[in-house]
Amino acid sequence: MKKLAILGSTGSIGRQALEVAAALPAEIQVTALAAGSNVELLADQAKRFRPRVVAVADPAKREELEKRLAGEKIEVLAGREGLMAVAEWDESSIVLVAIVGFAGLEPTLGAIRRGKNIALANKETLVTAGHLVMAEAEQRGVQILPVDSEHSAIFQCLHAGRREEVQRLLLTASGGPFNTLNKGELRRVTAKEALQHPNWSMGAKITVDSATLMNKGLEVMEARWLFGIELEQIEVVVHPESLVHSLVEFIDGSVIAQLGRPDMRLPIQYALTYPRRLAAPWPRLDLVGRKLTFLPPDTERFPALRLAREAALTGGTAPTVLNSANEVAVAAFLAGRLSFPGIAELVERVLDAHEVQPDPDLEQVLAADAWARERSRLWVAEGVKRG
Repeated sequence: MKKLAILGSTGSIGRQALEVAAALPAEIQVTALAAGSNVELLADQAKRFRPRVVAVADPAKREELEKRLAGEKIEVLAGREGLMAVAEWDESSIVLVAIVGFAGLEPTLGAIRRGKNIALANKETLVTAGHLVMAEAEQRGVQILPVDSEHSAIFQCLHAGRREEVQRLLLTASGGPFNTLNKGELRRVTAKEALQHPNWSMGAKITVDSATLMNKGLEVMEARWLFGIELEQIEVVVHPESLVHSLVEFIDGSVIAQLGRPDMRLPIQYALTYPRRLAAPWPRLDLVGRKLTFLPPDTERFPALRLAREAALTGGTAPTVLNSANEVAVAAFLAGRLSFPGIAELVERVLDAHEVQPDPDLEQVLAADAWARERSRLWVAEGVKRG
């Protein structure tokens, strides 16, 4: 039986992971949960799945959570210390990292250092410190199992051959809700419109990243570290139907694809039960009457993908700065303080101002993150004042 800790249990991935656990009670036992500030849902989850420990990120919410769990034999923690305690919980054998953004890095490293296998739904961890995370995982004999649908698809397709036989990885992108808009129309896009993904139900930040194609740029970087593939061998194709989750081309010309409904419970279950495949109750894909379309991405209208690839090729602290500036930019867009194209424009400006540190250690990664956030917030504020 897999003993599961979830970091980000009240988010979209965390909630769906608990659906998987509920569907497979003989296979998965929930041992620890951590969430942001939604104590009502976290308490409900704790009462249903009965983990040994729960943690809420906001220390001010700890007392409320304790009251909601009064009488339950569940330890209640809070803040960064609580998050790290859940990540490193002795009774867990696998940790699902479903925290959004850079905040997932340190608990992921903490879990790896305690010998926990990682089901990774947080791409920013590898984007910002892939060299550190993968080295630590190799040293500890820890598996990093991808949860993103695209990386899960590649992980499955790679079973068809040896790594040295791989020609290309093809990451599919839906193209988001604005794939047909021109540059002028993109200037008028609202946050409400950006949150209407055509195929997937996801959290706000990743939904906006999908619309800008930044999400696909981050996935290119993540794929590099997960699979040990050169950046030049990783390509992106727009696939509006979101039925082919990614493809692998081998040196003999064979292309292996993984298909399925746009349902995150499928890759979550595969990661949590690997190396086994288990029967699942989720709806099945019916291809009769469906079409499959593949198009090149437009990096002129959606420059975030180009910026991400350039940062990956530069290496060092550039990917960290790209990610951190993007997190600030997306938050500003959602708050109505930045236009949709302004997200990529701000990221590029911050990257241009950054002095890249090669081969950074964790301290340098954290410093680059802090610098990029401070600079991004300053320029957002200046832009608002000018506006």
